[in-house]
Formats: sequence, C-alpha cells, structure tokens
Amino acid sequence: MTSESLTSTVYQPTSDEKTWATLAHLSVLVNLFTGVLGPVIALVIYLAHKDKSRYVAYQSLQALLLQLVVWVGGGAFIAIAWVITGLLSLVIIGLCLIPFAILLSALPLVAPVYGVVGAIKTSQGEDFRYWLIGDWVRSTYTG
Repeated sequence: MTSESLTSTVYQPTSDEKTWATLAHLSVLVNLFTGVLGPVIALVIYLAHKDKSRYVAYQSLQALLLQLVVWVGGGAFIAIAWVITGLLSLVIIGLCLIPFAILLSALPLVAPVYGVVGAIKTSQGEDFRYWLIGDWVRSTYTG
C-alpha cells in the first residue's frame, strides 16, 4: 500500500480494516469505565496493525493521540485549574473561577463523542481525521 492510499479516494479499506479502525476509535469509551485503559487499547491495535494496514495504523494512532491529549493532558489541566481555584478561593478571587473550573471538568466528555464520530466514519470506510491530530499523524506516514 503506497502513501497515496491514505489520501486517495480510490482506496477502499477492507471490512476487517474498517472493524479495527472502528474499535480503535471506540476505545475512548473504555475510559468512561476505567479512566485510563482506552489509550492502551488504541496502542495495542496500532502496534498489531502498523505493518499490516496503513489505514488501521493511521486511525488507531489518531485515536491514541486524541485520548492522550484529552484524557491525560486535559485531566492534568483540570487538576491544575482546581488547585489554583482552591488556592485563590482563600482570597475570594478563586470563587469567581469555580464556574470556569466546572466547565473545564466537562472537557473529557468531548473525547468519547468525537471517538464515536470517528468510529462511525471509519466503519463506513471513510478516511476520518481528528482536528489537528489527523494532519500531524498523516505527516508521519507521508513525510
């Protein structure tokens, strides 16, 4: 499979490739129950298919990176926001930041929705790309 296969509208992934790409995107839902195992599943799918299918490798690597950014990075950012809010609430200013911290706490709920969208698109054989992450991952395959 050439590097053009990922961007070409001619290439149609096999049923098996669609299934694995769909599972990679749906792995984000595992985080709702375990908190952290979703990226592990996406990584396992990536490692198992990186030499077999560029389509599955690309889709699973995107799913992995989205989860790392949103769940791990977002979680750390939310924790920092709550610590700062707590510390500043000692001097009243932080009370104004509580709504902002609550809003940030909803950020990880965006990832499962985005993952389901990716799963639906890849189950239909489309070449799904996450915003920002998809182009970066694609450059690792074509650059």
